[in-house]
Order: sequence, then C-alpha cells, then structure tokens
Amino acid sequence: MHTVMAIGLVNAGLMTFRQAIGVVLGANIGTTMTAFIVGIKIEEYALPIIAVGAFFLFFMNKKRFQYIGQVIFGFGALFLGLSTMGGGVKPLRELPAFTDFMVQLADQPVLGLIVGTVFTMIVQSSSATIGILQTVADEGMISLHGSLPILFGDNIGTTITTVLASIGASIAAKRTAMVHVIFNVCGAIIFMLLLPVVLWVVQWMGEGVNIRMQIAYAHGLFNVTNTLIFLPLIPVLAWIVTKAIPGKMEEIQFRPIYLDDRLLATPAVALGQAQHEILRMGQYARESLQDATKFFFNRDTKFADLALQKEGLINELNRKIIDYITRIHQNNGLPEGESEKASGWFQTVSDIERIGDHAENVVELAEFSIINKMEFSGAATKELQEMMEVADQTVEKALVALEDQNTEMARAVLELESKLDELEVVFRKNHIKRLNQNLCASGAGTIYLDLLTNLERIGDHCKNIAQFVLHEQH
Repeated sequence: MHTVMAIGLVNAGLMTFRQAIGVVLGANIGTTMTAFIVGIKIEEYALPIIAVGAFFLFFMNKKRFQYIGQVIFGFGALFLGLSTMGGGVKPLRELPAFTDFMVQLADQPVLGLIVGTVFTMIVQSSSATIGILQTVADEGMISLHGSLPILFGDNIGTTITTVLASIGASIAAKRTAMVHVIFNVCGAIIFMLLLPVVLWVVQWMGEGVNIRMQIAYAHGLFNVTNTLIFLPLIPVLAWIVTKAIPGKMEEIQFRPIYLDDRLLATPAVALGQAQHEILRMGQYARESLQDATKFFFNRDTKFADLALQKEGLINELNRKIIDYITRIHQNNGLPEGESEKASGWFQTVSDIERIGDHAENVVELAEFSIINKMEFSGAATKELQEMMEVADQTVEKALVALEDQNTEMARAVLELESKLDELEVVFRKNHIKRLNQNLCASGAGTIYLDLLTNLERIGDHCKNIAQFVLHEQH
C-alpha cells in the first residue's frame, strides 16, 4: 500500500524518483508490522477493535479521527477475517489431497515460491496472504520449512500492485515500480539460495515462540536484510532502472531552486535570483489555473490533483521567497533604488500567491458541482470557457511583462483586465436573465457566480503586476 502511495506521489511530482527508492525500501520493512501483530494472536479482540474503529469512523466529525478509525477498523477486520478463516481451514486437514499438497510444498521450495507469488498477485495484498499463511501454519498444516518459500513468493507477488498502479503513470512512477520489483525478486532469489541458513536463523531467533511469530521473524529478516543489501546500491539501482526504462522525467522540484544563502553576501545578485524564483512561482500559478480549468470542463481528477499540488508548491515558494528578500533587506547592501524595487517584488509575490489561491478555489467549486451533480447550461459553460481563456491570457502576459520588464505587454495586461471586468458584468446580467427564465438551477448559479468572481480577481492581481512593471520602467 505504501509503495502504491509512493507511486502516486512520484507521479504527482511531490517526490523524486531517488526519494521514492528510499520510501520503497522503508515501506517493505514497515509492512512486516502486520505479520508481527498477527503473530501475537489477538483475534479474540477483533470485534472490540472493530467497534472502536467504527466509533471513530462514524461518530467523529474531524477527518483526522475518521482516518484513525479507518486504520483501527481495518486491523479489526483483518483479525476477524483471520479468525474466521482459521476455523474454516481446520476441516482441510482431513483431506488427503490437501495434506499431500502441503507435503509437496515442503519438499519442493520452488513450488512454494510460485504458489506464494501467484496467490498474492490474485489477492494483491502481501499482508493478507502472509496472515493466511500464518493461520494455516498455526493449524499445523504446513511446517516452517514449507512456509518460508511461500513467504518469499508473497513478497514477489505484492509487486503486482505497484506495477498496476504505474500503468499510465509518468516515467518516474514506472521506474519506481520497477525498483520495487527488482528489490523483492532479487531478495527472494538470495533467500531461496540460502534457504537452509535462513531456516536455521529463524528457528534460532524464534526459539520458544509460536510458528506465527516465527513466520513474522522470517518476514522481518527478509525485508531488513534486503534493505541493508540494497541501501548502498541505490545509485546503481537507479542507473539500472533508468537504462531499462529510458525517457526524460519531468519532476517538479518541491522547493526553491534559485535561492542560495551564499549569495546573500552579494545582495544585488541575491535579488536577481529571487526574481528568477518569483517567475518560476508565477509559471506554476498559471499551470495551476490551467489544470483547474481542465478539471472543471473534463472532470478528470488528475487535473485537480495537479492544480492542488502546484498550489502547495506556490505557498511554499511564497514563504521562502519572502523570507529570502527580507534577509536581503536586513543586510542593508542594496542601493536605495534597488531597495525600493525589492519592496515592489514583495507585492508581486503576494499577487502570484493569490492567483494560485483562486485556482484552488476553482478546483473546490468544480468538486462541489461534481459531488452535487450540478449541471450548467450551454450558455453558462461557453461564458465560463471564454472567461477562463481571457484569465489565462492575462496571467500569461503578466508573467511575460514581469520577466522582460516589457511595458507594452504590461499595458496589454491592463486591457485584458478591463475585459475581464466587463465580461463579469455582462455574464452576471446574462445569468440573472437565465435564472428568471428558469434556464438554470439556483445551486449551479451560485457556483457560476463564484467562478466569475475568482476569475475577475485573478485579473486584479495581474493588473497589480502590470502596474509594478510600468512603475519600474518610469
């Protein structure tokens, strides 16, 4: 599950490919916790655990407590399922065919590896299949020697989840999935070759404990040892996967890339770097608006995720840039004219951040309309499309004017901002007419008006940027 989350974060640009490798290694260790919990044998507490989880899930208003409830409920359901299954598999001991098959698994480790792999690929949860293995072993149907190859196969089979999650995702996400496959397959091969040694180590570690816990020890040993082997080989692993899946990765750097504290000793240069970062921030604000627009019209949640992700980056850059420019001021190394310019850039950063906020508002309004199944009239849809196109053009020209300090482009921004104001007035009147003629629902109408307001305010912030450029060039 955590590796699937890593795939999603990499695909969204919130995590780099190199960072994801570490997460995959850590997630494999973390997933062993379920096996240890199952090894404790707390099935008799399954129903109380489910009750506690249900209470948090259904009777708590805060999302944080609801998420905690989901986790508790899930563990309770897992324990209840294992308890139920434990009772269900007992009659299998009386079937000669089943007992013969269990003997074959102990005698043919490769067969056990295949069974574990295929079973987990079907279930798509190694925690579940390992829990089942622990239950079957606890009933005396399979020995520890026969369980280990199945356990290693479970670790191979679980990679199918990340492979499926990477289908249609970015190159970086596909590479992350491949790392997970290589990691688990290589680990299984190593442990199968050393099976007698592994069996001895597990028996030594688990002396005096039940077979459930011994399997949990084996699971932990597999993943911890694997991680220790591959941790120093991360650069090599990344190189191999990059060669296997060629292509250019488009990763969003979720941090400033131009701000360098070492340049603060040269304030004029530092201010220039801050300006580069502000322009980068502005580009993300425009992309966030474009993604929000696509989400509104296409209703593809991928664009909503992209817009919100970029809005998060904008907020982070806003904080870092303001802090950086403040420290430039504190050094008192700027000439008077440059100091005044730095103050103007403060306002520009704020305007760009607000553009990102309005893009986020567009996403939230679109989500609300989708959840409540609101439909907009054809005329309203065309008007919103026109308004969004003009808003995008305004942001684009404002960024060009800012980057090139182009007064002609700045004046074009002022004209587009006036056009946005005019469109808002006209479209509001059109909406009232449609409302009076019962051509649109009042709920959808409220969303429509809020969208107009957000788009018009984007124009206002672009106007501020244009006026800053015009002021600087006089």
